Amino acid sequence: MTPNELQALAEVALEVARAAADLAHQGFRKHPATERKANPADLVTAFDRAAEALVREQLAARTPGLAVVGEEEGGQASGPTWYCDPIDGTTNFVHGHPFFCTSLGLMEDGVPLLGAVVAPALGVSWHGWVGGGAFRNGEPCRVSGCEQVVDALTATGFNPQSDAGEIERAVRVLGHVLPRTRGVRRAGSAALDLTFVADGTLDAYWEGTLHAWDTAAGAALVLAAGGRVTALDGGPPELSRGHILASNGPIHEAMLGLVRGLRP
Repeated sequence: MTPNELQALAEVALEVARAAADLAHQGFRKHPATERKANPADLVTAFDRAAEALVREQLAARTPGLAVVGEEEGGQASGPTWYCDPIDGTTNFVHGHPFFCTSLGLMEDGVPLLGAVVAPALGVSWHGWVGGGAFRNGEPCRVSGCEQVVDALTATGFNPQSDAGEIERAVRVLGHVLPRTRGVRRAGSAALDLTFVADGTLDAYWEGTLHAWDTAAGAALVLAAGGRVTALDGGPPELSRGHILASNGPIHEAMLGLVRGLRP
């Protein structure tokens, strides 16, 4: 795709994500009814389903040639493909915590191209495309200039219902990273963690058990903002593998060393 095509699609992504986030926001702090998926910690509400349905409807009208893969309805990747998480951070949303968002990214052959993330309760949106830059609330943003891990504010995430081995590894790595950085945050939304790396709020973020719809948009934003994204083994960011390290770039190799214990 040309830079102009990527820019146009990034603007579409922002508009569609904003519409879905506005819909989801209608249920915020309204104690929506929840259902449990196969994983008891993985919740879904009527707002998740309605927001994804809206995304699919609008994308079908505006980008009819592109496939869509969503958290709630699935889908099959084919060429450039949209990846949608209608409410990333559903547990936060259900409990009235403002850290949730709609995430919509485009990838081709596993490579992030562009993304839009809208956090309605925070009043913040991000969008961007690789090679064209990243934007927070319409203003250009970039990754931080942090050069030492000891000065880095980092973030991670983990599923409390993972198997015992995964939880043990996650806690061990957290305990290893925490005293060697300025701090570690856990927001409960992979998409937001990635946007915070893209706009310089965070210096690095890692996680070990994810889906492509969690990370497609945010990974594209980090790359667009001048950062670096890899798998936890330092290889290419194959987001369907479920693990990721994103950083501002200068501290990436040091972070890879710190999180090596989480590698599958």
